[in-house]
Amino acid sequence: MRGAYRGLAVLIAVGVLVQAAAVAGGWFGTINEVDDGAVINSDYDGNVGHAVHGIVGMMVMPLLGLLLLIVSPFAKIPGGAKWAGLTLLAIVVQVVLAFVAFGVPLVGVLHGLNAFVVLGLAANSARHAGAVTTSAHAHTEAPAAV
Repeated sequence: MRGAYRGLAVLIAVGVLVQAAAVAGGWFGTINEVDDGAVINSDYDGNVGHAVHGIVGMMVMPLLGLLLLIVSPFAKIPGGAKWAGLTLLAIVVQVVLAFVAFGVPLVGVLHGLNAFVVLGLAANSARHAGAVTTSAHAHTEAPAAV
């Protein structure tokens, strides 16, 4: 279960990178569309980058965060449940900030900054799982002959 915990934490960290790439690609694509004469109004649905950002952010990331929290007690990693809970909390805050930012665009800055919080918490969760795995293997080695 430690491997599952670590894998989920890594997937969350990678998800943040996917999110950043998707939103950047989406907005550069939009700028390109505007340069070609497109008009951005309430009928504009965005492009593939926006769609990927929305789907991953609203469905995949919360699911991964929830799975990490569910797996955490079974992984038996000291502090693992705490880090999983904090990671899920940061993901929930990220979703809330996104919805608030549609009404108050300045909150979008906090949405962008909180992405780094999610990344850091996920990476820390993965690091803790790896440290426990490494120390567990160190204790199973035979003592050196004298």
